[in-house]
Amino acid sequence: MQLKPNAYRLNETVKSVETMTRFALAVLALASGVYTYLGVRGLLDGSASFVFFAAIIYSAAVSVAIYAFWSFMLRFVPLVTSGVQRLALFLTMAIGCVMIIAMSSWLNAAALAGSAALEQHMAVTLQGYAEDLDAAHANALASQSLLPDVQRAAERFAGLAADERESGALTGTTGSGSVVQLLTQMSAQMTQLSTTITSNRDAVAGLFEQGSTRLASMRELVSTPGAVAPRSDSFQTEAVQLSAAIAALQQTDIAASVKRAAADLSAAADEILATPAVEQRRFVPLSSAEAVIRYWSDFIPSWAGAISIDLLPVVLVLVLMIVNDAMRQESQSLAEAENITAAEMLRAMALFRQMEAAGIAVATGPPGQDSASEPEPAPAAAPLTAEASEADGTVTPIDAAQRKRTDAPRPA
Repeated sequence: MQLKPNAYRLNETVKSVETMTRFALAVLALASGVYTYLGVRGLLDGSASFVFFAAIIYSAAVSVAIYAFWSFMLRFVPLVTSGVQRLALFLTMAIGCVMIIAMSSWLNAAALAGSAALEQHMAVTLQGYAEDLDAAHANALASQSLLPDVQRAAERFAGLAADERESGALTGTTGSGSVVQLLTQMSAQMTQLSTTITSNRDAVAGLFEQGSTRLASMRELVSTPGAVAPRSDSFQTEAVQLSAAIAALQQTDIAASVKRAAADLSAAADEILATPAVEQRRFVPLSSAEAVIRYWSDFIPSWAGAISIDLLPVVLVLVLMIVNDAMRQESQSLAEAENITAAEMLRAMALFRQMEAAGIAVATGPPGQDSASEPEPAPAAAPLTAEASEADGTVTPIDAAQRKRTDAPRPA
């Protein structure tokens, strides 16, 4: 098929960039394999040699798969013109892209943003622990607020017992009877609760200070530069100690004891008991890949870069498809040239030369003729036929008389 100049240039350009296309595809596949190796290395357990060889094999398989897949797409998609077949190829390419993302892109993202994602996980967990410590401390302080009420209750019971003993204010009978003993017992219980609350005050302050120290250490581990894996281990240790401090703070709550000891104080105690208890929080270590997936919304640029490394050849496929479509459209206008026979082509070339020769004769004219006068018409030329020279294949017009003279039989 003959090509127009524009289609010819497009074809030559496609051929010239073919080497660059293969080189770019190989570099992208290699880059994806490297980052896949870095990502998968953090997921494997075992000896150092096992992890190394397993990660190398997986990353090499990913690189070969990506290069082979996109090589097929670059070869076949631009050549297919049928709408149904091209749609089927696009569907196949979409399935392949999903598989590439599943086996490579998320590991690339883990390699690019895994450390930052783990730090994000520690920071989020740290914030939760800080809220738990504040809530447990607030509940402990609420229990401390019952101290004045307990002291007043103890004094009231003691006063009632004294009045009953001296004047029989409640029963009308003086002396130490059962009522006096009960009132004295209630006063002793309230006094004991008051002493417990007072002693717990120092314990609550010490536990809160201990928890604050753990939180400070955890904040330092989150913000300190360096390898994230050792910091994550130390963070987990500090989290366990902080959980113990929070649990101890909750044990200082005496609202239930106050409620059991005095019905008059049950309303205040119920209000404190209605406060939700702080649930035990547990720090769950994550791998870099798991952290990147959990906190994906915070690392969208890293995800975009990881996916672009694997799916950038889609752009190359579309470019080649468009260019090949343009070349086909350019070539369709010359499709009738495929049906011209050799004889028709020779006659057309001879006619063209005859017309060209006649045009030159009319333009120049015979010598001495006035250029302003009307030129004489050119003599009618004999019918021409085209004959190809056996020497060089050129075609020259000859008239019928010359052919007759040439074709006449020679005398023996």
